[in-house]
Parts: sequence; C-alpha cells; structure tokens
Amino acid sequence: MRRARVQLEIALRMKIATWNINSVRRRLPLVLDWLALHKPDVLCLQETKVQDHEFPILAFEAAGYHATFRGEKSYNGVATVSLTKPEFVRHGMTEGPDSEDTRMLHTVINGVPILNTYVPQGFKITSEKYTYKLEWFWRIRRYFQEHLDPLQPAIWTGDLNVAPQPMDVYHADKRVNDPDFHIDAREAFENARAWGFVDLFRQLHPDRVQYTYWDYFRNAFDHNWGWRIDHILATPALAARCKAIDVDLEPRRAGGASDHTVLWAEFND
Repeated sequence: MRRARVQLEIALRMKIATWNINSVRRRLPLVLDWLALHKPDVLCLQETKVQDHEFPILAFEAAGYHATFRGEKSYNGVATVSLTKPEFVRHGMTEGPDSEDTRMLHTVINGVPILNTYVPQGFKITSEKYTYKLEWFWRIRRYFQEHLDPLQPAIWTGDLNVAPQPMDVYHADKRVNDPDFHIDAREAFENARAWGFVDLFRQLHPDRVQYTYWDYFRNAFDHNWGWRIDHILATPALAARCKAIDVDLEPRRAGGASDHTVLWAEFND
C-alpha cells in the first residue's frame, strides 16, 4: 500500500509528452535529442511505422528509457518510452491479439494509467473509414468505462485526429467536411472525452490559438496553417495538478521533421 502511494506521489510530479513522429527510425535522432534536452518522464509516440523486431529499442535503452511498443510496416504504430518501467501493459482494446494493437497502448507507470492512442484519420466523411473512426470513439469510451476510474488519475493522449473547436484549425469555415473537423467527429470525440477527461491545453490556455500539426504542402508551417489534433487529457484528479502545458515548435523546424510536433505537460502535487 505504501509503495503504491509513493508511486502515485512520483507520478503527480511527472512530465509527459506526445509526438506523432511519422516514422521513428527515420526521425530517431530528433527523438533522442529531444529526450536528452527535455528529459520527460514519459514520451508517447504515434505512427512509428516499424515492425516490432525492427524497433530501435537499444537506442532508447542507451538513452536511459524503457520502451513499450507495437507496430507494423509502413503504417500506424504506437510506442511509450518512460524512465520507469511500466507495471502494466496492454496492446489494443482487448487481451490477446487485437486489430487495434498498433493504435492503442495502455501502460501503467508509477500507478497512473496512460492510454497512448493513434485514432483513425477517417479519409473522407463519405467513406467506410470515417464510419469506423466514429465507432472507434465509442469503443474507446467503452474501454474507459471498463478499465479506468474517472475519480482516479489517468491520462489519454496521442494523435486523436480531431480539432475540437473552430479555433483549433486554420480557416475553420472551409474545413467543415474534413474528417478531422466534421461535426460528427467532433461530437464523437466530445462524447469520449466527457466520460471523465479534461483537455489540459484548453484548461490552461482557454483562448490561445495553437496548432500541433502542419502538412508538408504550401509552406503550411511557415504560414501557420495548422491543426490542434494532438492532445493530452487527464481525469480531474490529475488535471488539477497540471501546472504547465505547451507545444514545442522546435522539432517541427528541424531538418527532416515530422509534420506533427511535440505537446508536453507537467504535473506537480
């Protein structure tokens, strides 16, 4: 009992970050540099795009991090790297092999459940892939209900592929039929969030326009034509201890950058 309490006290003083890395092997130097400079307790990666036997685990271990991951060739893939070895690991939404293994990774680190997810993008709102995306949010809410407690600390993070509000996407009036901003996707996301998660960025920056993703075309980053689709959410028990959250633009400026950048949050007891 005392060990669990000590673990939770440590967790409530942690720094966590999320980053859709868009190929962990291609951008491994950027990831290792960011870890060395910022020393987060936990870094959640999405779109690692690598099969498990080719994941660069030795590089993370040399940097002082444990790495838990599940991936596939060329698509998807999630990894959670942490200074402390997870006490619990589940890939996907069910025990055993699951079609969502490369999209959701549930770890418990220092007593805190962390769900690292790469939500389906949806392709087009008239496609079956978009219907699947909407269903995915209902499934993840059911997962919350079955495996988490809204009264206890928990984190849901990753590339959630939804810009929740008009301020979260450039030229919002022109994006209403985009699968990351369409009203059905926003409502599905909100329904999942309302289970018991707080959007930490909006909690501390209610009026700030800030994006986490800019595509590679039309000099989108230079024009700041972006989207806020990467999120860190926490249950109220943990959200109350979030003292800082921000977007680090430097990784997006780097040569060979991912089209997403790092979102990080710090908690203090």
